[in-house]
Amino acid sequence: MNAELRPFSLPLADPLETARGTIERREGFLFRLEAEDGAVGVGEATPLAGWTETGDECRQALEDAADAIDAGEDPESALSDHNSKYTPSARHALDLALADLHASRAGNPLYRWLGRSARVESVPVNATVGDSGVEETVSGASSAVDAGFECLKIKVGARSLSADIERIKEVADALPAVELRADANGAWSRQQAQQFLDAVGDRLAYVEQPLPATDLGGLAALSGPVALDETLAEVDFEDALDTAPEAVVLKPMALGGPQRTVEVAERAREEGVSPIVTTTIDGAVARTAAVHISAAIPDVSACGLATAKMLETDLGPDLAPVADGRAMVPQGEGNGTADTWRYHD
Repeated sequence: MNAELRPFSLPLADPLETARGTIERREGFLFRLEAEDGAVGVGEATPLAGWTETGDECRQALEDAADAIDAGEDPESALSDHNSKYTPSARHALDLALADLHASRAGNPLYRWLGRSARVESVPVNATVGDSGVEETVSGASSAVDAGFECLKIKVGARSLSADIERIKEVADALPAVELRADANGAWSRQQAQQFLDAVGDRLAYVEQPLPATDLGGLAALSGPVALDETLAEVDFEDALDTAPEAVVLKPMALGGPQRTVEVAERAREEGVSPIVTTTIDGAVARTAAVHISAAIPDVSACGLATAKMLETDLGPDLAPVADGRAMVPQGEGNGTADTWRYHD
């Protein structure tokens, strides 16, 4: 087995302001495995500050894995050596490359190799409506619905609580048939979060991460539908489930790969918690894999996969385009993105 890695840098179409600073580029690594029989698998590691290891840590982990594999170590053993708690994006690249190779060798699309027996043509996707005034929020939400989206995630937490409550009410009144979610990115106190839920909780499927990530006691005490996102990067998953969330937002890049994400989704379902798959503004290789992961989860709710347009350039063609609120699931062998390697020769 031969292993190689190559760095990449993808500029965003527009800089993204986050609580941890401005993101202007997504930088990472492609990781390629080639077996003696010619089977090939390609993975992607795109670290994200606050969610995964640093770029340098990721590179070192992938170089170590490549050296071990080139020296004759079984890739499955190399994968088990990489604890996703410390190097999740590196583990994602290795896990995806292996899964891509095995699925391609079996002649199956990745989602079927991950365990879904039925053919899946597409998966539902939510649109995201950013922070803005009431009129702009309603206009943005209406435009998304006109484009075919049946589920909207509205960013909250940057404005006053009363302003965000008004925004949700106005969108809910204007678009009563649409599923609404709110995402606070941990911006509120316990009192503010409960006040928000009391005011509009019945209008929402859930509010995502209303409290800081590690405030498990506060999250468990909230009355109303809550989803966890940032919490999953900070605490053990079983501890997160103890807060009884409505949903969990699963980022494969932060969880350590497709196989682990599907396992976590199954565990969530066992507890009656809805798994929502989303990207971390990844390149085409990881983004396509996220669509396959979503397709591997039966009856998956709308996922956060409509992020291709956030990139000015990409690793390759978009094999899972979003149209009418759904992402197309590729039906070719494996992840379908092995050719991206030659674009970065």
